[in-house]
Amino acid sequence: MPESRPTTGRPQRTAKLAAPSRIATMRGWARSVSPGFLPVLAAGCAGPQSAFDGAGTEAASVETLFWIMLAGAVVIWLLVIGLSVYATRANPAAHSEATGIRLIIWGGAVVPTIVLAALLVWGLAMMPDLRREADGPKIAVSGERFWWRIAYGIEGEPGVAKSLPAGGVESANELWLPVGRRSEILLGSPDVIHSFWVPAIAGKTDAIPGRVNRLVLEPTREGVYNGVCAEFCGDAHAQMGFRVVVVSEADYARYVEIQARPAAVTEGEGAARFLERGCGACHTVRGTPADGAVGPDLTHIASRRTIGAGLLETTPANIAAFIRSPTHVKPGAEMPAFAMLPEAEITAIADWLGALR
Repeated sequence: MPESRPTTGRPQRTAKLAAPSRIATMRGWARSVSPGFLPVLAAGCAGPQSAFDGAGTEAASVETLFWIMLAGAVVIWLLVIGLSVYATRANPAAHSEATGIRLIIWGGAVVPTIVLAALLVWGLAMMPDLRREADGPKIAVSGERFWWRIAYGIEGEPGVAKSLPAGGVESANELWLPVGRRSEILLGSPDVIHSFWVPAIAGKTDAIPGRVNRLVLEPTREGVYNGVCAEFCGDAHAQMGFRVVVVSEADYARYVEIQARPAAVTEGEGAARFLERGCGACHTVRGTPADGAVGPDLTHIASRRTIGAGLLETTPANIAAFIRSPTHVKPGAEMPAFAMLPEAEITAIADWLGALR
């Protein structure tokens, strides 16, 4: 009885015929996506949080080093691909053992050593200029779950508990710097390790409990830039941002002088409810009995661009939302909710805080 002919050939021929259509489909998809993808990719190289849109001396040096490393990586990639094409396409004949050994020694040992040594020398040569002594203000910054405590005009060494000495002009989540001056930032933390990073101005530096780290920032362009915590520190790590405002020296001096004043409004319905409900146990409002040190200083909260460490625009409505339920706005926030208060009281407190410029 004759054997039946296998039927596996037909599906194989069908698969082979279908392959070109799939390739054409993929090429068409790539052509349609590329024009829209490139602008998005380019947009990521600019903005207030981009290391490719440098506004500081350290950021500019790091960007230069990056482009040099990228150029070297491209050259090495081209050489490797070129050798691969040569060995497999242009000259696929067997090569001698001596040729292989020379390729391993030069390509795998000598050239990488020279390249890495050159990058090391370049990087070390950057350090003296980037670590020059500061000629501008000294500012203490304490990373705390999940916000940033800031003090201007400090003298001497800050305490490591809060990174803030007595006498500093305290603020939160918004750091002002004079353009063209080398400002010294003294970093610490009372709880866990955080990392202070303003990509457009300088590299990151850790804020570590029990010690003070120094970071020198030299902004070269006025503007408002985004900063972030670059070390995982808990639930609200991704919402632990801040703003860096770079202004002229005169504007900086005027800002610090204004921040040192008492609150603009110290009496009224909102102030009374704020004190009555115990908010002053955690927050300070200079000029009132509120002198708490657990949470951010609120003396001039309305002058800051954001609340919640960069989450919301500073408006009475957003302040009221944060008072009602902080964890709905910022999961992990340690401030208790006050949704049980009458809405009229929450509105009064929020309106009062919204007037503290």
